[in-house]
Amino acid sequence: MRVSRSSLIILLSMLQSRRYCSAFVASSTQFNDNIKQRVIMSSRTTMSLASSSTTQQQDNTTSSSFWNARQDCWRPDVRDVEKISFGMPAKKKRTGSRGIPHRLNEDERRSFDQARRKGFLEVAGSAWRKERSDAPLLNTYRSLSDARGKPMIVLHKLSPSSSGEHVDRLVVDLSPLRLPDEFEKVEMELNERILSEFNAESTTAAADKEEKDTDTTILEIDDNDESDVDDGYENRPIYQLSGYEVSWEVSRSVGKAAGKYLGTLFETVEEKATKTKKPKGVKPGKGRRHGGYGIG
Repeated sequence: MRVSRSSLIILLSMLQSRRYCSAFVASSTQFNDNIKQRVIMSSRTTMSLASSSTTQQQDNTTSSSFWNARQDCWRPDVRDVEKISFGMPAKKKRTGSRGIPHRLNEDERRSFDQARRKGFLEVAGSAWRKERSDAPLLNTYRSLSDARGKPMIVLHKLSPSSSGEHVDRLVVDLSPLRLPDEFEKVEMELNERILSEFNAESTTAAADKEEKDTDTTILEIDDNDESDVDDGYENRPIYQLSGYEVSWEVSRSVGKAAGKYLGTLFETVEEKATKTKKPKGVKPGKGRRHGGYGIG
């Protein structure tokens, strides 16, 4: 039987179109399967992100459930605190004062940078510097804590007593939170947590508590302040405010462990903090008695 050329062409075209249709159906089926897989994966990702964000919110709520920091108040900038630690003038007025030394020497600079990474400051004794008749390292770290709205955590490494017992002093200053009505509540919670975690009782005396409640905050008056109502915790820089300290007498190992614990609790650890470098062009100034910023 003979088949005409036109019939053969029509038959071949029909077979080719059928093959294309089969390929199209297969590709469309695969495309639909890919869409379904992507939808399932995106929904799982969304659910995992939601659960992780919820967990993170729960962690943040847990870590800051008993303490808060006031935001609608005067606070310095972190960059300005770094600048005055080198003896440079700050952009924001009242960040520093010539009557309160903030300029750090090399050893204090090393301790300051280390404290930012660890979350708490370690000093030898009271950190007093005879040349400045004050403790510039404590002043600068307190200003940094105020700029970040975090309590100041300091471990004072003390010399062994006459009996040979080595006891250090761990101190938490709550004044950078600038919420005096909540200081006592935070102090009670801290005492309970440190007692349960490290079996250390607070050495803060009742007389000190009364002094904290009655001693106001203003240590220096600025005549140029135009505020009608002088709320120290709202309008004053931190070096004009008295501290609210909670302290414990602990061993060196317990003090470091408790300092790390408190740093995590108050979120004072700066993981990305780098070593502060001396700005170019900064020269040693005159002594404070001569109206300058001081050599150190």
